[in-house]
Amino acid sequence: MISFKPKQVTKKLLATLPERARDVLTKRYGLDADGEKHTLESIGQTYGITRERVRQIENHGIASIQKSELYEEYVPIFDELTRIINELGGGLIAEQALLEEITKDQKLRNHIYFLLVVGQPFYRAKENTGYAHRWYTEREVAQTVEKALKNLYKSIKKEDLVSEEEILNRFRDELIDIADRQDEQVLKRWLTISKQIDRNPLGEWGDAGSPNVRVKGIRDYAYLVVKRHGSPMHFREVAEAIHQLFGKKAHTATTHNELIKDERFVLVGRGLYALTEWGYSAGVVKEVLQEVLQKYGPMTREEIIDRVRKERYVKDNTIIVNLQDNNLFKRLPNGAYMVIE
Repeated sequence: MISFKPKQVTKKLLATLPERARDVLTKRYGLDADGEKHTLESIGQTYGITRERVRQIENHGIASIQKSELYEEYVPIFDELTRIINELGGGLIAEQALLEEITKDQKLRNHIYFLLVVGQPFYRAKENTGYAHRWYTEREVAQTVEKALKNLYKSIKKEDLVSEEEILNRFRDELIDIADRQDEQVLKRWLTISKQIDRNPLGEWGDAGSPNVRVKGIRDYAYLVVKRHGSPMHFREVAEAIHQLFGKKAHTATTHNELIKDERFVLVGRGLYALTEWGYSAGVVKEVLQEVLQKYGPMTREEIIDRVRKERYVKDNTIIVNLQDNNLFKRLPNGAYMVIE
């Protein structure tokens, strides 16, 4: 990914500074062998100065490096980093994504990060509630992408889960002209800049704060399993699927208990659970019968069976037996049934 040795470059750049400034930058950016980053406060305590004074030394040290003759010798290295940012992110990329692409060595990442800070072609936008730390070389691209991500988030409802193909299509619509200049990988990297949009373990995208995306426990895993299945599942099947899809051990009894407590699920048969969002009603068969007849009025036995089976996975005989409760239902002369008020 890179043709130069970051540790050697930072060592030579730091050598242009006085000892204290060199030590402050080394500690602040974790450029020592242990890779540990120190706070302004801890460095201040070491030297007996305020954290603000440490910040001043840090800023002055960076400016001194940028003005040094040695900096000019390393312009090709900064050009190489510029090329990497442009190739990976079209001029804009999340900080974590950039560092992960360059190296898996955390200590080495500290050196790359320092070079980005020192390098004058690069701009860093700090994280906020909407976006992660990011680096860019083209301000116009950064502004366009951030606006597109904001609009994309607004278009997603809290409970929405959309495929990667759909989220990319929506994103392209928001990006207008610049989307045509970038490939799919760049668009995916731009999506990682948003802290409000994320994907779940099944690769579906949605609101990052939704339990459908930020999966925390058995209930959330169970929801994704049943939604992916597309029809009611027995709690034993749900437990097995959680293990198969996510590698999470889910005991059948625990899974059953979690499904009972969660309003996203409704029991539609013996041990069978559906999603409430599919339109299934809660309650025993008699309650469903009452609800159906109150909603649609008198119906024949066949019509009732057809309607109830859309709400419950039960046998026809079970529906017929429950219809015989004379305290709740009345059979009319034409053979239809109605609820007794």
